[in-house]
Amino acid sequence: MPLGATRFGFQAGLRQVDVSYLVIAGGASGGSPLGGGGGAGGYRNSYASETSGRNSSTETPLTLALNTTYTVTIGAGGAASTGAGNNGNNSVFDTITSTGGGAGGRYQAYAGSTGGSGGGGGGADTANPAGAGGSGTTAQGFGGGSGHSNDSYNAAGGGGGASAVGANALNNVAGNGGNGLASSITGSSVTRAGGGGGGIYAGGGYVQGTGGTGGGGTGGTNGVPGTNGTVNTGSGSGGGGWTNSQASGAGGSGVVILRYPNNYTISTSGLTTGGEQTDGSDKYIVITAGIGGTVSWT
Repeated sequence: MPLGATRFGFQAGLRQVDVSYLVIAGGASGGSPLGGGGGAGGYRNSYASETSGRNSSTETPLTLALNTTYTVTIGAGGAASTGAGNNGNNSVFDTITSTGGGAGGRYQAYAGSTGGSGGGGGGADTANPAGAGGSGTTAQGFGGGSGHSNDSYNAAGGGGGASAVGANALNNVAGNGGNGLASSITGSSVTRAGGGGGGIYAGGGYVQGTGGTGGGGTGGTNGVPGTNGTVNTGSGSGGGGWTNSQASGAGGSGVVILRYPNNYTISTSGLTTGGEQTDGSDKYIVITAGIGGTVSWT
């Protein structure tokens, strides 16, 4: 049945609407010092033929009853850190849950964490192994890159993104964050869910990791903290630089975007939105904040 068809169930009076969704969890923060970049929040999409996270197939829109409430939660990004990074928080729409991004590791063999996309591994000196990148979640995001061991140019790996792995750190170059994915569910193509770049020790010729497309934060160096992931994109933050006082950035909060035929009207409770918008024969709504709020259609 095409999107927007009204169906009558076998139970008398049951009317339904097909709803396409983009559900992105909160991105993680990177670690510090020499922190891996934060992984992007899990990315789940059912709109048109666009891919879901980890370049997987488009999911199936939900068929929902009218005059019935459905729960929505927008996952917060992981808080900035001067130690191990912090995972992002899950985003939820009814039965659809996207997993929060995995935290970046830190100096001396700390691995990135598993998440929607995995966090980057921390850097180390030659007496210790560098941290491995954390794993991503199937159909939501990619893993993070590994850190690098060197006495002069300790460098951390990049956080994973929705469409690409985070890069491994090299001898004097921290890993870049994995790129995000683009969606046109609002009528315009917007890229979200990029991984954060890894931090690095500031030596000659050093290069900190850049954030992945879609809002990933840049890694820090000596005296320069990592930058935040962009809010409401689910992007990971950059890892911290050399000293403990140079924190990572904070992960970007997630978002839920819903699209449905324009002969229906949505009501919301306990959520922050940009209001109901029209695009062609459909309406959509962008939900930017709320924990356990609800939506319903008439």
